[in-house]
Amino acid sequence: MSKITKRFVDSATIPKTKTNGQAVQTIFRDSALPGFALRIGSGGTKAFFVEKRVNGRNRRKTLGRYPEVTCEQARKLALKHLSQMAQGKDPAREAMAMRARKVTLKEVFDDYLKNHTDLSPSTIHDYTRFMKGEFKDWQTFPIVSIKKDDIVNRHRKLGKKSHARANNAMRVLRALFNHAMNQYEEPDGTPIILVNPVSQLSKTRSWFKNKRRETWIKPHQLPAWHKATLKLNTETSRDYFHLLLFTGLRKSEAAQISWEDVDLESRTLFIPKTKNGRLHALPLSDYLYELLLRRQKERINEWVFPSSRVEGMHLVEPRTAMNRVIALSSVEFTFHDLRRTFITIAESLDISIYALKRLLNHAGGNDVTAGYIIMDIERLRDPMQHITDRILSYIEKDSDDTVVTLDTKSNKT
Repeated sequence: MSKITKRFVDSATIPKTKTNGQAVQTIFRDSALPGFALRIGSGGTKAFFVEKRVNGRNRRKTLGRYPEVTCEQARKLALKHLSQMAQGKDPAREAMAMRARKVTLKEVFDDYLKNHTDLSPSTIHDYTRFMKGEFKDWQTFPIVSIKKDDIVNRHRKLGKKSHARANNAMRVLRALFNHAMNQYEEPDGTPIILVNPVSQLSKTRSWFKNKRRETWIKPHQLPAWHKATLKLNTETSRDYFHLLLFTGLRKSEAAQISWEDVDLESRTLFIPKTKNGRLHALPLSDYLYELLLRRQKERINEWVFPSSRVEGMHLVEPRTAMNRVIALSSVEFTFHDLRRTFITIAESLDISIYALKRLLNHAGGNDVTAGYIIMDIERLRDPMQHITDRILSYIEKDSDDTVVTLDTKSNKT
Protein backbone atom coordinates (compact mmCIF):
# COMPACT_ATOMS: atom_id res chain seq x y z
CA MET A 1 0.00 0.00 0.00
CA SER A 2 1.48 3.34 -1.05
CA LYS A 3 0.35 6.92 -1.37
CA ILE A 4 -1.09 7.50 -4.81
CA THR A 5 0.95 10.21 -6.51
CA LYS A 6 1.73 11.12 -10.09
CA ARG A 7 5.08 9.35 -9.90
CA PHE A 8 3.41 6.23 -8.49
CA VAL A 9 0.71 6.18 -11.17
CA ASP A 10 3.19 6.72 -14.01
CA SER A 11 5.48 3.93 -12.78
CA ALA A 12 2.77 1.44 -11.80
CA THR A 13 3.08 -1.90 -13.59
CA ILE A 14 0.36 -2.78 -16.09
CA PRO A 15 -0.97 -6.32 -15.46
CA LYS A 16 -0.68 -8.90 -18.24
CA THR A 17 -3.66 -10.52 -19.90
CA LYS A 18 -4.22 -14.15 -18.91
CA THR A 19 -3.16 -16.90 -21.31
CA ASN A 20 -6.82 -17.61 -22.11
CA GLY A 21 -7.25 -14.00 -23.21
CA GLN A 22 -9.21 -12.92 -20.13
CA ALA A 23 -8.51 -9.32 -19.07
CA VAL A 24 -7.25 -8.67 -15.55
CA GLN A 25 -6.83 -5.60 -13.39
CA THR A 26 -4.72 -4.54 -10.43
CA ILE A 27 -5.98 -2.35 -7.60
CA PHE A 28 -3.71 -0.08 -5.54
CA ARG A 29 -5.18 1.44 -2.39
CA ASP A 30 -3.98 4.79 -1.03
CA SER A 31 -2.12 4.64 2.28
CA ALA A 32 -2.99 8.21 3.28
CA LEU A 33 -6.71 8.27 2.44
CA PRO A 34 -8.63 5.03 3.23
CA GLY A 35 -11.18 4.32 0.50
CA PHE A 36 -9.24 6.09 -2.25
CA ALA A 37 -7.77 3.71 -4.87
CA LEU A 38 -6.33 3.29 -8.36
CA ARG A 39 -7.43 0.60 -10.82
CA ILE A 40 -5.17 -0.45 -13.72
CA GLY A 41 -6.44 -2.76 -16.45
CA SER A 42 -4.44 -5.07 -18.68
CA GLY A 43 -5.22 -2.73 -21.55
CA GLY A 44 -3.33 0.05 -19.82
CA THR A 45 -6.35 2.04 -18.63
CA LYS A 46 -5.81 3.74 -15.27
CA ALA A 47 -8.80 5.03 -13.28
CA PHE A 48 -9.32 6.44 -9.79
CA PHE A 49 -12.22 5.37 -7.59
CA VAL A 50 -13.48 5.48 -4.02
CA GLU A 51 -14.93 2.59 -2.05
CA LYS A 52 -16.82 2.56 1.25
CA ARG A 53 -19.64 0.75 3.03
CA VAL A 54 -22.90 2.69 2.89
CA ASN A 55 -25.92 1.52 4.85
CA GLY A 56 -24.35 -1.92 5.23
CA ARG A 57 -23.41 -2.29 1.55
CA ASN A 58 -20.04 -1.92 -0.12
CA ARG A 59 -20.28 0.88 -2.68
CA ARG A 60 -17.78 1.97 -5.31
CA LYS A 61 -17.74 5.13 -7.42
CA THR A 62 -15.36 5.84 -10.31
CA LEU A 63 -13.80 9.32 -10.15
CA GLY A 64 -12.25 9.45 -13.60
CA ARG A 65 -9.44 8.18 -15.80
CA TYR A 66 -5.83 9.20 -15.59
CA PRO A 67 -4.40 11.48 -17.01
CA GLU A 68 -7.70 13.29 -17.84
CA VAL A 69 -8.14 13.49 -14.06
CA THR A 70 -4.92 14.25 -12.18
CA CYS A 71 -3.91 12.68 -8.87
CA GLU A 72 -4.61 15.95 -7.04
CA GLN A 73 -8.05 16.31 -8.62
CA ALA A 74 -8.89 12.68 -7.89
CA ARG A 75 -7.87 13.06 -4.25
CA LYS A 76 -10.12 16.12 -3.80
CA LEU A 77 -13.04 14.27 -5.45
CA ALA A 78 -12.34 11.28 -3.22
CA LEU A 79 -12.54 13.42 -0.07
CA LYS A 80 -15.81 14.91 -1.24
CA HIS A 81 -17.48 11.59 -2.08
CA LEU A 82 -16.13 9.74 0.95
CA SER A 83 -17.57 12.50 3.14
CA GLN A 84 -20.96 12.13 1.45
CA MET A 85 -20.84 8.35 1.74
CA ALA A 86 -20.00 8.70 5.45
CA GLN A 87 -23.27 10.65 5.76
CA GLY A 88 -25.18 7.75 4.20
CA LYS A 89 -25.35 9.01 0.60
CA ASP A 90 -25.22 6.06 -1.76
CA PRO A 91 -23.41 6.89 -5.04
CA ALA A 92 -25.09 3.97 -6.80
CA ARG A 93 -28.54 5.28 -5.89
CA GLU A 94 -27.44 8.79 -6.80
CA ALA A 95 -26.46 7.57 -10.25
CA MET A 96 -29.76 5.71 -10.62
CA ALA A 97 -31.67 8.80 -9.56
CA MET A 98 -29.77 10.93 -12.04
CA ARG A 99 -30.69 8.52 -14.83
CA ALA A 100 -34.28 8.43 -13.59
CA ARG A 101 -34.58 12.21 -13.79
CA LYS A 102 -33.50 12.01 -17.43
CA VAL A 103 -35.87 9.19 -18.45
CA THR A 104 -38.08 10.32 -21.32
CA LEU A 105 -41.80 9.86 -21.81
CA LYS A 106 -41.05 7.39 -24.63
CA GLU A 107 -38.77 5.36 -22.34
CA VAL A 108 -41.46 5.27 -19.66
CA PHE A 109 -43.96 4.11 -22.29
CA ASP A 110 -41.65 1.33 -23.49
CA ASP A 111 -41.03 0.23 -19.89
CA TYR A 112 -44.77 0.33 -19.20
CA LEU A 113 -45.47 -2.04 -22.09
CA LYS A 114 -42.61 -4.30 -20.98
CA ASN A 115 -44.03 -4.59 -17.45
CA HIS A 116 -47.72 -4.83 -18.39
CA THR A 117 -47.70 -8.09 -20.32
CA ASP A 118 -51.45 -8.59 -19.92
CA LEU A 119 -52.39 -5.71 -22.25
CA SER A 120 -54.39 -6.78 -25.27
CA PRO A 121 -53.05 -6.05 -28.79
CA SER A 122 -55.86 -3.56 -29.36
CA THR A 123 -54.97 -1.69 -26.15
CA ILE A 124 -51.31 -1.54 -27.15
CA HIS A 125 -52.40 -0.32 -30.58
CA ASP A 126 -54.52 2.46 -29.05
CA TYR A 127 -51.82 3.54 -26.58
CA THR A 128 -49.23 3.66 -29.37
CA ARG A 129 -51.52 5.84 -31.46
CA PHE A 130 -51.77 8.35 -28.61
CA MET A 131 -47.99 8.40 -28.19
CA LYS A 132 -47.39 8.96 -31.90
CA GLY A 133 -50.25 11.41 -32.20
CA GLU A 134 -51.32 13.46 -29.20
CA PHE A 135 -47.91 13.21 -27.45
CA LYS A 136 -45.58 13.03 -30.45
CA ASP A 137 -43.69 16.21 -29.46
CA TRP A 138 -43.38 15.11 -25.82
CA GLN A 139 -41.79 11.70 -26.42
CA THR A 140 -38.20 12.94 -26.03
CA PHE A 141 -38.98 15.10 -22.98
CA PRO A 142 -37.85 13.89 -19.54
CA ILE A 143 -41.09 12.88 -17.87
CA VAL A 144 -40.24 15.00 -14.82
CA SER A 145 -40.24 18.08 -17.07
CA ILE A 146 -43.91 17.65 -18.02
CA LYS A 147 -45.82 19.79 -15.53
CA LYS A 148 -49.48 20.11 -14.62
CA ASP A 149 -49.90 23.35 -16.59
CA ASP A 150 -48.54 21.63 -19.70
CA ILE A 151 -51.11 18.89 -19.23
CA VAL A 152 -54.03 21.24 -18.69
CA ASN A 153 -53.10 23.23 -21.80
CA ARG A 154 -52.61 20.10 -23.93
CA HIS A 155 -55.93 18.66 -22.74
CA ARG A 156 -57.71 21.88 -23.62
CA LYS A 157 -56.07 21.95 -27.06
CA LEU A 158 -56.97 18.33 -27.82
CA GLY A 159 -60.53 18.96 -26.67
CA LYS A 160 -61.08 21.39 -29.53
CA LYS A 161 -61.05 18.40 -31.87
CA SER A 162 -62.61 15.70 -29.70
CA HIS A 163 -63.61 15.71 -26.05
CA ALA A 164 -63.59 11.91 -25.84
CA ARG A 165 -60.17 11.53 -27.43
CA ALA A 166 -58.71 14.30 -25.26
CA ASN A 167 -59.93 12.52 -22.12
CA ASN A 168 -58.67 9.13 -23.29
CA ALA A 169 -55.26 10.56 -24.17
CA MET A 170 -54.93 11.96 -20.66
CA ARG A 171 -55.97 8.65 -19.12
CA VAL A 172 -53.09 6.98 -20.97
CA LEU A 173 -50.73 9.73 -19.78
CA ARG A 174 -52.00 9.28 -16.22
CA ALA A 175 -51.17 5.56 -16.38
CA LEU A 176 -47.63 6.35 -17.57
CA PHE A 177 -47.08 8.83 -14.73
CA ASN A 178 -48.37 6.28 -12.20
CA HIS A 179 -45.90 3.77 -13.61
CA ALA A 180 -43.05 6.29 -13.36
CA MET A 181 -43.99 7.10 -9.75
CA ASN A 182 -43.64 3.42 -8.84
CA GLN A 183 -40.59 2.70 -10.97
CA TYR A 184 -38.15 5.60 -10.56
CA GLU A 185 -36.78 6.88 -7.23
CA GLU A 186 -34.60 9.54 -5.67
CA PRO A 187 -31.52 8.41 -3.67
CA ASP A 188 -33.56 8.38 -0.44
CA GLY A 189 -36.17 6.08 -1.99
CA THR A 190 -38.88 8.68 -2.60
CA PRO A 191 -40.43 8.71 -6.10
CA ILE A 192 -38.98 11.18 -8.59
CA ILE A 193 -42.60 12.23 -9.13
CA LEU A 194 -44.55 12.70 -5.91
CA VAL A 195 -47.92 13.75 -7.38
CA ASN A 196 -49.36 12.65 -10.70
CA PRO A 197 -49.72 15.95 -12.61
CA VAL A 198 -52.70 14.60 -14.58
CA SER A 199 -54.66 14.77 -11.30
CA GLN A 200 -54.77 18.52 -11.88
CA LEU A 201 -57.59 17.87 -14.38
CA SER A 202 -59.68 16.42 -11.55
CA LYS A 203 -58.75 19.17 -9.09
CA THR A 204 -59.81 21.87 -11.55
CA ARG A 205 -62.75 19.81 -12.88
CA SER A 206 -61.32 20.12 -16.36
CA TRP A 207 -62.28 16.67 -17.65
CA PHE A 208 -64.69 16.97 -20.53
CA LYS A 209 -68.14 15.57 -19.84
CA ASN A 210 -68.87 13.00 -22.51
CA LYS A 211 -72.48 12.21 -23.16
CA ARG A 212 -73.06 8.47 -23.16
CA ARG A 213 -73.79 7.29 -26.68
CA GLU A 214 -77.26 5.89 -27.07
CA THR A 215 -77.14 5.19 -30.79
CA TRP A 216 -78.05 1.86 -32.30
CA ILE A 217 -79.18 0.52 -35.66
CA LYS A 218 -82.95 0.84 -35.84
CA PRO A 219 -84.97 -2.13 -37.15
CA HIS A 220 -85.95 -0.29 -40.33
CA GLN A 221 -82.23 0.41 -41.00
CA LEU A 222 -81.10 -3.19 -40.64
CA PRO A 223 -82.04 -4.35 -44.19
CA ALA A 224 -79.95 -1.61 -45.83
CA TRP A 225 -77.12 -2.15 -43.36
CA HIS A 226 -77.12 -5.91 -43.95
CA LYS A 227 -77.18 -5.57 -47.75
CA ALA A 228 -74.22 -3.20 -47.53
CA THR A 229 -72.19 -5.70 -45.49
CA LEU A 230 -72.77 -8.34 -48.18
CA LYS A 231 -71.09 -6.04 -50.72
CA LEU A 232 -67.82 -5.86 -48.80
CA ASN A 233 -64.76 -7.18 -50.60
CA THR A 234 -63.63 -9.20 -47.58
CA GLU A 235 -65.79 -11.90 -46.03
CA THR A 236 -63.77 -11.60 -42.82
CA SER A 237 -64.99 -8.05 -42.13
CA ARG A 238 -68.54 -8.99 -43.15
CA ASP A 239 -68.67 -11.98 -40.82
CA TYR A 240 -67.03 -9.96 -38.05
CA PHE A 241 -69.79 -7.34 -38.26
CA HIS A 242 -72.47 -10.02 -38.29
CA LEU A 243 -71.00 -11.80 -35.25
CA LEU A 244 -70.95 -8.51 -33.33
CA LEU A 245 -74.60 -7.88 -34.17
CA PHE A 246 -75.81 -11.39 -33.33
CA THR A 247 -73.81 -11.83 -30.08
CA GLY A 248 -73.52 -8.33 -28.60
CA LEU A 249 -69.80 -8.92 -28.02
CA ARG A 250 -67.41 -6.02 -27.66
CA LYS A 251 -65.19 -5.39 -30.68
CA SER A 252 -61.96 -6.62 -29.03
CA GLU A 253 -63.66 -9.71 -27.57
CA ALA A 254 -64.86 -10.76 -31.02
CA ALA A 255 -61.63 -9.88 -32.83
CA GLN A 256 -59.52 -12.06 -30.52
CA ILE A 257 -61.57 -15.26 -30.84
CA SER A 258 -59.35 -18.18 -31.80
CA TRP A 259 -60.49 -21.54 -33.13
CA GLU A 260 -59.61 -23.05 -29.75
CA ASP A 261 -62.48 -20.96 -28.36
CA VAL A 262 -65.03 -22.44 -30.78
CA ASP A 263 -66.73 -25.76 -30.03
CA LEU A 264 -68.94 -26.51 -33.02
CA GLU A 265 -69.83 -29.95 -31.69
CA SER A 266 -71.48 -28.49 -28.58
CA ARG A 267 -72.40 -25.30 -30.46
CA THR A 268 -70.69 -23.12 -27.89
CA LEU A 269 -68.44 -20.08 -28.19
CA PHE A 270 -65.97 -19.23 -25.41
CA ILE A 271 -64.65 -15.69 -24.91
CA PRO A 272 -61.51 -15.91 -22.73
CA LYS A 273 -60.52 -12.23 -22.88
CA THR A 274 -63.39 -10.12 -21.58
CA LYS A 275 -63.67 -6.66 -20.06
CA ASN A 276 -64.42 -7.97 -16.56
CA GLY A 277 -61.85 -10.76 -16.81
CA ARG A 278 -64.38 -13.59 -16.48
CA LEU A 279 -64.59 -16.43 -18.98
CA HIS A 280 -67.69 -15.89 -21.08
CA ALA A 281 -69.52 -18.75 -22.80
CA LEU A 282 -72.23 -18.22 -25.40
CA PRO A 283 -74.54 -20.75 -27.04
CA LEU A 284 -74.51 -20.56 -30.81
CA SER A 285 -77.81 -19.88 -32.53
CA ASP A 286 -78.43 -21.59 -35.89
CA TYR A 287 -77.26 -18.48 -37.75
CA LEU A 288 -74.02 -18.19 -35.75
CA TYR A 289 -73.33 -21.90 -36.09
CA GLU A 290 -73.58 -21.69 -39.89
CA LEU A 291 -71.40 -18.56 -39.91
CA LEU A 292 -68.60 -20.21 -37.92
CA LEU A 293 -68.92 -23.50 -39.80
CA ARG A 294 -68.41 -21.62 -43.06
CA ARG A 295 -65.43 -19.73 -41.67
CA GLN A 296 -63.81 -22.92 -40.38
CA LYS A 297 -63.80 -24.38 -43.89
CA GLU A 298 -61.78 -21.33 -45.01
CA ARG A 299 -59.49 -21.30 -41.96
CA ILE A 300 -55.96 -19.97 -42.61
CA ASN A 301 -54.51 -19.64 -39.07
CA GLU A 302 -55.49 -19.80 -35.40
CA TRP A 303 -57.82 -16.78 -35.56
CA VAL A 304 -61.48 -16.88 -36.53
CA PHE A 305 -61.05 -13.37 -37.95
CA PRO A 306 -57.47 -13.20 -39.26
CA SER A 307 -55.82 -9.93 -40.24
CA SER A 308 -55.18 -9.36 -43.94
CA ARG A 309 -52.40 -6.89 -43.14
CA VAL A 310 -50.27 -8.62 -40.50
CA GLU A 311 -49.50 -12.30 -40.98
CA GLY A 312 -50.45 -14.43 -38.01
CA MET A 313 -52.38 -11.57 -36.36
CA HIS A 314 -56.11 -11.25 -35.71
CA LEU A 315 -58.35 -8.54 -37.15
CA VAL A 316 -58.09 -5.12 -35.50
CA GLU A 317 -60.93 -2.62 -35.98
CA PRO A 318 -61.73 -2.81 -39.72
CA ARG A 319 -62.63 0.88 -39.96
CA THR A 320 -62.23 0.99 -43.73
CA ALA A 321 -64.87 -1.71 -44.05
CA MET A 322 -67.08 0.09 -41.52
CA ASN A 323 -66.87 3.34 -43.50
CA ARG A 324 -67.67 1.39 -46.67
CA VAL A 325 -70.85 -0.03 -45.11
CA ILE A 326 -71.85 3.46 -43.92
CA ALA A 327 -71.36 4.86 -47.43
CA LEU A 328 -73.34 2.04 -49.08
CA SER A 329 -76.21 1.96 -46.60
CA SER A 330 -76.35 5.58 -45.36
CA VAL A 331 -76.58 4.07 -41.86
CA GLU A 332 -74.15 5.71 -39.44
CA PHE A 333 -72.87 3.25 -36.84
CA THR A 334 -69.91 2.34 -34.63
CA PHE A 335 -68.69 -1.05 -33.49
CA HIS A 336 -70.32 -0.55 -30.09
CA ASP A 337 -73.60 0.41 -31.78
CA LEU A 338 -73.86 -3.23 -32.86
CA ARG A 339 -73.69 -4.28 -29.20
CA ARG A 340 -76.34 -1.70 -28.28
CA THR A 341 -78.52 -2.98 -31.14
CA PHE A 342 -78.30 -6.54 -29.80
CA ILE A 343 -79.11 -5.35 -26.28
CA THR A 344 -82.03 -3.13 -27.35
CA ILE A 345 -83.65 -5.89 -29.41
CA ALA A 346 -83.05 -8.44 -26.65
CA GLU A 347 -84.65 -6.17 -24.05
CA SER A 348 -87.76 -5.86 -26.21
CA LEU A 349 -88.35 -9.62 -25.96
CA ASP A 350 -89.71 -11.66 -23.11
CA ILE A 351 -86.28 -12.69 -21.81
CA SER A 352 -85.32 -12.97 -18.15
CA ILE A 353 -83.12 -10.13 -16.94
CA TYR A 354 -80.73 -12.73 -15.50
CA ALA A 355 -80.50 -14.51 -18.85
CA LEU A 356 -79.83 -11.20 -20.59
CA LYS A 357 -77.10 -10.30 -18.10
CA ARG A 358 -75.55 -13.72 -18.61
CA LEU A 359 -75.60 -13.35 -22.39
CA LEU A 360 -73.90 -9.96 -22.09
CA ASN A 361 -71.48 -11.15 -19.39
CA HIS A 362 -72.58 -8.34 -17.09
CA ALA A 363 -71.52 -8.61 -13.46
CA GLY A 364 -74.30 -9.29 -11.01
CA GLY A 365 -73.24 -6.46 -8.70
CA ASN A 366 -75.16 -6.39 -5.44
CA ASP A 367 -78.07 -8.40 -6.80
CA VAL A 368 -78.36 -11.16 -4.19
CA THR A 369 -81.00 -13.06 -6.16
CA ALA A 370 -78.68 -13.42 -9.14
CA GLY A 371 -76.14 -15.13 -6.91
CA TYR A 372 -78.56 -18.02 -6.28
CA ILE A 373 -79.34 -18.60 -9.95
CA ILE A 374 -77.03 -20.99 -11.79
CA MET A 375 -77.43 -20.10 -15.44
CA ASP A 376 -76.45 -23.20 -17.38
CA ILE A 377 -75.34 -22.63 -20.97
CA GLU A 378 -78.19 -24.81 -22.25
CA ARG A 379 -80.76 -22.56 -20.60
CA LEU A 380 -79.43 -19.67 -22.68
CA ARG A 381 -79.96 -21.38 -26.03
CA ASP A 382 -83.62 -20.50 -26.39
CA PRO A 383 -83.09 -16.82 -25.46
CA MET A 384 -80.13 -16.61 -27.87
CA GLN A 385 -82.11 -18.20 -30.69
CA HIS A 386 -85.06 -15.94 -29.94
CA ILE A 387 -82.88 -12.82 -30.27
CA THR A 388 -81.31 -14.12 -33.48
CA ASP A 389 -84.72 -14.84 -35.01
CA ARG A 390 -85.95 -11.35 -34.18
CA ILE A 391 -82.86 -9.71 -35.73
CA LEU A 392 -83.28 -11.84 -38.86
CA SER A 393 -86.95 -10.89 -39.09
CA TYR A 394 -85.93 -7.22 -39.27
CA ILE A 395 -83.18 -7.89 -41.78
CA GLU A 396 -85.48 -9.84 -44.05
CA LYS A 397 -88.04 -7.04 -44.16
CA ASP A 398 -87.90 -4.92 -47.29
CA SER A 399 -86.61 -1.44 -46.53
CA ASP A 400 -89.75 0.02 -48.16
CA ASP A 401 -92.04 -1.80 -45.74
CA THR A 402 -93.74 -0.11 -42.85
CA VAL A 403 -91.18 1.07 -40.34
CA VAL A 404 -90.91 -1.19 -37.32
CA THR A 405 -90.01 0.48 -34.06
CA LEU A 406 -89.21 -0.89 -30.64
CA ASP A 407 -90.78 0.22 -27.40
CA THR A 408 -88.31 -1.13 -24.89
CA LYS A 409 -90.32 0.21 -21.97
CA SER A 410 -93.42 -1.81 -22.76
CA ASN A 411 -91.44 -4.71 -24.27
CA LYS A 412 -93.61 -4.63 -27.37
CA THR A 413 -92.69 -4.32 -31.04
